[in-house]
This record gives sequence, structure tokens and C-alpha cells, in this order.
Amino acid sequence: MNLSLLVCLKSLRTFCALAATKLNASAKSAQRSMKYSCQFIFQTNPFFLQATYFTLISFAGYEALKVLKSQDKSNTLQDLDVLFTAVSASTVSSMATVEMEDFSSTQLWILAILMLVGSEVFTSILSLHLMKAKFNTEKSLNIRDHSSQLDIESITITNFGPNTSHGTKDTMSFSELRLANKEHVDPKTIELLGTAAIVYLLIANLGSSLLIYLYLKLVPDAQEVLKRKGIGFFLFSVFTAISSVANCGFTPVNENMIIFQKNSVLLLLIIPQILVGNTLFAPCFRFTVWSLQKITGKEEWQFILQHPKAIGYKHLMSTRKCAYLILTVVSFIILQTILFCSLEWSSEALQEMSSYQKIVGALFQSANARHAGESIVDMSSVSSAIIVLYTVMMYLPGYTSFLPNYDDQYSKAEKRYNRKRLLEDWIFSQLSYLAIFVMLICITEREALTTDPLNFSVFSILFEVVSAYGNVGFSVGYSCKRMLKQDVHCKDASYGFVGKWSDKGKLILIIVMVFGRLKEYNFKGGRAWKLR
Repeated sequence: MNLSLLVCLKSLRTFCALAATKLNASAKSAQRSMKYSCQFIFQTNPFFLQATYFTLISFAGYEALKVLKSQDKSNTLQDLDVLFTAVSASTVSSMATVEMEDFSSTQLWILAILMLVGSEVFTSILSLHLMKAKFNTEKSLNIRDHSSQLDIESITITNFGPNTSHGTKDTMSFSELRLANKEHVDPKTIELLGTAAIVYLLIANLGSSLLIYLYLKLVPDAQEVLKRKGIGFFLFSVFTAISSVANCGFTPVNENMIIFQKNSVLLLLIIPQILVGNTLFAPCFRFTVWSLQKITGKEEWQFILQHPKAIGYKHLMSTRKCAYLILTVVSFIILQTILFCSLEWSSEALQEMSSYQKIVGALFQSANARHAGESIVDMSSVSSAIIVLYTVMMYLPGYTSFLPNYDDQYSKAEKRYNRKRLLEDWIFSQLSYLAIFVMLICITEREALTTDPLNFSVFSILFEVVSAYGNVGFSVGYSCKRMLKQDVHCKDASYGFVGKWSDKGKLILIIVMVFGRLKEYNFKGGRAWKLR
């Protein structure tokens, strides 16, 4: 009996020792796998990283929307339309194939989350966290290409530190990454920058939600509209604020902002939200950093303000660049407002509005044309000249500046690198992509182009493609009245023109929206896009 017990104990001890060895080996293997996985993520092409990110959140949103019940339980939304809406929200495009009021309140919250995590501000915060994680993961790294991009927001790191102005020429630890100018960035600086971006995101979204909510509580007319539609004030406020700051363009109502075109104060509240979320994000973010520097008095904030280019965060610009950007954005808005008022002042779309309401409406429309996509008029009723103007505005990237930019100094190595990419510049230009997408959709919709030419024109398709590629959301819509052969089953709807396309056409536009959200990675691919 004792012998058997000893044998059992010996066997158990051997088993435990073997198990411990195996577990230790597995732990080391998992650690190595984690290390290699992190290295792979950090060294992977940033275009691939961001494409993966938007694909994952889009499909996650699609699954969530499918699980939750729609507003009209008898009207089951098609899978492709649900996927299209999820991609449209995550890429902040606001292209629609179904009416917004078909979604339940819970589904609208899912769309709000998708707009938030897909917004420019949020993804820039993720980029800073990736940069910080790379500092903590890698011990050392030789920089081969000074223009390499490290994360999902095209951040190029130059290592700087508040107390250092020159670096060494040797291989450095990751906290001392070096570029051509041999200057350093303290990892703590990246952490502070991330803090500033989070503060900016919270203030922009919470402040905007509060302002819209207070307006709804104080204005009976706006309350009546939402009560009639069964939409809660809190849901409308948060959803519209997130959509406006993210520059998505969705609203919980079918009519978008047309139903509020006479609520001038509401429109004036939303205009700044649109600007701070995209076209004026950089100047406003610099002001946020400046404010934090004044409040805290930390030297790191002062260093960030003095060396924006060295930090490598694309939304952190010098004072000169911010001034040029503000002048360009304001000039575009004034130009559009003047043209809109000149051509649409007596139009049917604005005939029931006062002069003050028309001016505010024109300002609102002009602020939305660049990227946001909210609208106070039916785009199909707008004159052709304004449609062409909006097509040009939607094509321009958010940080376009036609004024001289003396901060962009290229090193000799970068000039040589750019010359090597000459062939790519010609082949992969922004206009080339747009032409390819329009051509493919004309092929998928060729039958409708023949049988319904007033609705399905080449220019209407071009406008829709440019709107999706610019992540704007403007659409000329579809009208049953314009059909050559009247169809008694045709029903006008508030969703976009793409809602009448074939499934193949919708799939192509999904690709267009995602590709448009990633267009920053092809800025060097077409000189037509490099507008200064």
C-alpha cells in the first residue's frame, strides 16, 4: 500500500514538473507571439491598419443592427441596406439607402457609436495611443525611411524632448526615434497630446449635446416636431451632436435638417460643431493645447506649441498654417453663401423663409458642403450651378489651403523619394479613382440609365460618387415624377439616390465610402489633389 502511494506521489510530482515546464514554455511562446504581433501591427502599412479598423467596426455595427429590432417590425430591413448604413456611419459618409425613421431608438444609438468611433477626432486619439504603445513595446528601432507612417492616422514621428534640441546620430531607443533633423520627442509629450485630444473630444461632443438639448427644451416648435415623430429630446440631441462633430450628416429624422430650416438658432448652434470636427479641427486643437498650457503652466505644452512639425501629429499645425487654414475655410463659406443666395434666393426651396432665415440657411448649407452633409433643402431642387459648386467643394480634402505654406520644407532625401514615386503619382491619382468608380457604376446601372434617364444621369451618378468619396452625404435623391414611364408602385422616399441603385451599385459605393475615408494615404498619388 505504501509502495503504491509512493509510486503515485512520484508520478504526480513528475506530472506537475512536466506541466509546469509546458506552461512555462507556452507562456514564453505566447509572450513571443504577442511581441511579434505588436511588431507586425506597428510595422504594417498604415493604410492596411486603418482599412482593417473600419472594416471591423462596420461589420460589428452591422451585426448589432441586425440583432436589434427596427422601428417597424413588419418591415424587415435588407441585409445589404443594413451593411450599407453601418459602413456609411463608421466612415462618417451619411449616404443612405433606407429612411432613418425605420431604425429603432436602440439602433440609432448603435449608429451614434459608429459615428463617434469613426470620427476624425476619435481615430486621431487611437493613433496617439498606438504611438505610445510602440514606445513601450519596442526597445530600439533604426529608422530607414524618415517619411514612414506609424499608425492609423498617418503620424510621422520625430523624436523631440522639452529639454533637448539636438539628438545623436546613433541608433536610439524608441523613446528617441530620430528623423532627418536628428531631434527628439519625449514619450510623455505623446501622452500629453493624447490627453489634449480626449479633452477636445469630450468638450466638443458633450458641449454640443447640451446646447442642442437646451434649445429643444426652450423652443416649443422644435419640441412639437420631435413629439410628432416620437423621437426623444435626449436621443436627438446626442445623435445630432455626435453626427455634426464627426461630420457625418445623419439625423434621426427622415427630412434631415429640412424640417428645421426655419429654426435659425439651432442651425447657428450646429455650424460651429461641424467646423470644429473637421475643417477647423487643427486650429481649434491648437487653441485647446494653448489653453491647457495657460491653465497648467507645464513646459511640455509650450514645447508642443513651439514644435508642431517635430511632433508629427497631422492635426497639430503651426500658427501660420492654422491662420491660412482658417482664412481658406472662411473664404469658401463666404463664396458659397454669396452664390447660394444669388441663385436660390427666390427658389421654391426657400420661398417660405424670411430673409434672415435664408441667410442663416445659406451659411449652414455652405458649412456642410465641404464634409458634413447635413442639408436644409432638397438637393434635387437646387440649381445646376450650385450642384457643380458643391461637387468641387466635396472633392477638396479637409485641410486644403490655397495660401502659401512656408512650413513645408522637404529634405533632399524626401525629394529623391518623391521622384522615385513619379510613376505611382500618375497611375494612382484621386481623379483616376473617381473616374473608375463612376465608370463601374454606370456599367451596373446601364439599364436604368436607358429607361430612366432623367433620374439616372451620368452627372447624378458622379455627384453621388464624389459625395461618398468625400464622406459628405449630399444626394440629389430620386423622384418618381421624373420617370418617363410612370410607375404606380413607385414611391418617393427621403433616402439618397443610391437607395434606387442595384445591389452591385450599392456594393461599389460601399467601397467608395471606405476608400474615401482612407484617401489621406494617397495624397501623394495625384498632383490634382495637392491644392495649395
